[in-house]
Amino acid sequence: MANIITDKDFATKTSEGVTLVDFWAPWCGPCRMQSPIVDELAEEMEGQVAVYKMNVDEEPQTAQGFGIMSIPTLLVKKDGEVVEKLVGFHDKARLQEVLNRHI
Repeated sequence: MANIITDKDFATKTSEGVTLVDFWAPWCGPCRMQSPIVDELAEEMEGQVAVYKMNVDEEPQTAQGFGIMSIPTLLVKKDGEVVEKLVGFHDKARLQEVLNRHI
């Protein structure tokens, strides 16, 4: 299962290695479809990719800082730098392909 991340700890937790951050909100239908896939990847890629979820209603600063205008948006970071930004729903195979490029 993906860990929760906040505006306060975002920079620290995503500064090393490969990270996937799912920006979502509880009222967002596509986010609810994306969530179980993100959780599966968190388990399957443990030790290779750190996976986090950020509720944009509760933690708006980081989303605003990255110009996130629609959700779900998934950011892939490698050693603190954004290497991929995926907007909208993406299936598991697509996310695995993207993550594998950066591992």
